[in-house]
Amino acid sequence: MSPPPSLWIGQEKLVLASKSAGRQRLLESAGLPFVVNPADVDERALEQARVARGESGETVAAALARAKALSVSARWPGAPCLGADQILTLDGRPLHKSETPEAAARTLAALSGRVHKLTSAFALVCDGRLLDEDQDSAELVMRPLDARQIDLYLACAGPAALASVGVYQLEGLGQHLFEKIEGDHATIVGLPMLKLLACLRRQGMLAL
Repeated sequence: MSPPPSLWIGQEKLVLASKSAGRQRLLESAGLPFVVNPADVDERALEQARVARGESGETVAAALARAKALSVSARWPGAPCLGADQILTLDGRPLHKSETPEAAARTLAALSGRVHKLTSAFALVCDGRLLDEDQDSAELVMRPLDARQIDLYLACAGPAALASVGVYQLEGLGQHLFEKIEGDHATIVGLPMLKLLACLRRQGMLAL
């Protein structure tokens, strides 16, 4: 019996330099073969240095994606390594993951009734050489939330609320928090798939 057809024609599997479950689900849904090898990069230090120089959220996300891909590429000779990063900005200022429910409540209070931006960037590196990179952004309008609603959401979401910078997963209970979203769903999850697929086609790694 002949093997089933495959869209992937790259010589090696993708190496995903991220432990994000959302990014893994996106790659799986597109039928892309990959292995997971999270990068060992001090993201906060890199981000703080670039923010201090006045760089935009988009520039910071791209730099972090490149740093992750380059870090992992050193361990996987000959393999295409995919680094990705997402940054949330409110009034141009980046926000970070909350470490406690109290911090998560403060983040939601800051986002309540306002527009924030999510920028997801990726970089594709092989043998220490940048092959391609791109990014995409989405704008999200959060509903006005009072303290009772914030407490209820956090109680229902549980520990998952602390896993994302905006204290929500749009594919889960986080969808209750919004009144308007402009942007691609995959970008919001953390990986702009249409742009990534275009990149892989340019690199001759996809048959379709």
